[in-house]
Amino acid sequence: MPTSLVGSAEPKPDPGKPATRPQSELAAAQPYLIEQDWAAYTLEQHAIWKELVTRRLPQLQQHASIAYLEGFEQIGLQVDQLPQLKQVSARLEPRTGWNSTPVSGFLPADAFFEMLAARRFPTTTWIRSRGSMEYTPEPEIFHDVFGHVPMHAHPVFANFLQEYGRVCAGLKSAGALERLGRLFWFTVEFGVIHEAGKIKVYGSGLISSHGECTHLVERGPGLEIREFDLAKVMDTVVDVSQMQPVLYAIESFDQIYEAAREAESRLGV
Repeated sequence: MPTSLVGSAEPKPDPGKPATRPQSELAAAQPYLIEQDWAAYTLEQHAIWKELVTRRLPQLQQHASIAYLEGFEQIGLQVDQLPQLKQVSARLEPRTGWNSTPVSGFLPADAFFEMLAARRFPTTTWIRSRGSMEYTPEPEIFHDVFGHVPMHAHPVFANFLQEYGRVCAGLKSAGALERLGRLFWFTVEFGVIHEAGKIKVYGSGLISSHGECTHLVERGPGLEIREFDLAKVMDTVVDVSQMQPVLYAIESFDQIYEAAREAESRLGV
């Protein structure tokens, strides 16, 4: 498993959604929960964060969804220093109930879905080296926080992500999990949206990757942007070894929130 819209009539956040679940209730994820030692980051690591952020922001200011750009400001990310996850969560939780929870690395599927269903985003605390500035196959703090977390400040997207985790937590079939994993890939990781007459990015794989985002912006060879269709999304095989040839554009975030619910019905959870 995987590792606002202008003019949209999106639903209000559901006041009945549970608050962030205490760590003690995360049974499957408990062995992977850690503390972020922010004071241990070196000047070089802060410099790497700054270089990564300053490289991405000019392109994103033109091509990222307003939901992402507003979220970046709302959670208080800084350009010149690595984020303190407790401070990020202190700004995020009052908005949507989400929390950026430090973890040791990749999580097994049950732990990952348990955390999403509890509105806890598993967040790694290490940062890539200068030798991996373009790409790293493992989760790390730049992709996790810069790429993902600003979207968690958007109420409808936040509800979608929790709903996705809840649905996946109830799946037993490996085939069903793989198909639903494609929904995550083409939204949370490589999502694009129609906004103000243009295609804007909101997926973390596009947000955090200069190469992938440029491939979209410049409409690279072979790139196809299709209208979002749940059945087609779940049938599209993902190849992580190449630039993504197909992206699915949504009209609003309530579209993917409803898609998670529809997927639950289709897959017989």
